[in-house]
Amino acid sequence: MSDGREVHGNQWYGPQPNVAGAAGYPDAPPRMGFFTDTSVCIGCKACEVACKEWNAVPEDGLELTGMSYDNTQGLGADTWRHVAFVEQRKPFGGQEPGVRHEDTDVFAAAARLGTGAASPGPGATAPPPGHAPEGAPAGRISPLSPDGRTELRWLMASDVCKHCTHAACLDVCPTGALFRTEFGTVVVQEDVCNGCGYCVPACPYGVIDQREDDGRVWKCTLCYDRLSAGMEPACAKACPTDSIQFGPLDELRERARGRVAQLHAAGVTDARLYGEDPRDGVGGDGAFFLLLDEPEVYGLPPDPVVTTRDLPDMWRHAALAAATLVGLAVGGFVGRSRRA
Repeated sequence: MSDGREVHGNQWYGPQPNVAGAAGYPDAPPRMGFFTDTSVCIGCKACEVACKEWNAVPEDGLELTGMSYDNTQGLGADTWRHVAFVEQRKPFGGQEPGVRHEDTDVFAAAARLGTGAASPGPGATAPPPGHAPEGAPAGRISPLSPDGRTELRWLMASDVCKHCTHAACLDVCPTGALFRTEFGTVVVQEDVCNGCGYCVPACPYGVIDQREDDGRVWKCTLCYDRLSAGMEPACAKACPTDSIQFGPLDELRERARGRVAQLHAAGVTDARLYGEDPRDGVGGDGAFFLLLDEPEVYGLPPDPVVTTRDLPDMWRHAALAAATLVGLAVGGFVGRSRRA
């Protein structure tokens, strides 16, 4: 509600609280979405497997990249959930953003864990009662590493389509294959897609992709069939740590802000939310994240903007240019006729 009334007209950018109403659903349920808390992701890939099994997504290769334990590399037509593995050497609580270690053999370093003084072994991250930092859980695994610890930290994050408030892929689709559901999500109808590929470069996150065999595009549907039956998406159902949380978007945003405050109190000052702000370049995402480093570290754009934001101005300028050319042509024709 921007002025006390429901927003039914689709906007090109900016906050749009009633996304489903703008898409033509006057009695829509609350907007649903994902909150992915990467601080508790263990990289088990249960979400990837559950997504493939439920949605019958084809197998897309099981070869390691040579850079980490990641064997899917990124989102695509055959990977609707992707668990990123990012290895860094500094402790969890004091990581400098964007640190990279191309010259580090992460597998050899992992094999040395627990064998030296700098790597005290299992349980070393659990501060004893009475010695835990303020806000950190004493006697249990803490997100704050002890001073002087030098082994790797793993940043793991399950990425997915963001189901943007302002979805450029939907805006540019010429066939209506992409549509907004009553839950505020964006879904592809594969039987309507003609494989034109316009949506692929339109996505500011590089999520949507075409399959090589038929050219049609595919991406996460946020398990629209399960939502319609009152069930949660397969990936959230399978997540053993509740890293992937599903529910009404407003409730998830409130819960996420509380989680960030908890991590800050525990000394993890790098914790921040990504994609939850309705004032950002895509009007806020239906799938947003809690990150422990800069977005670029996870392969996410730092400041995504809906690529169709400037289309109205572009059309106005094009129309003005066309009218000017027509005017010049008519003027030249009239002037020549008079001289004749």
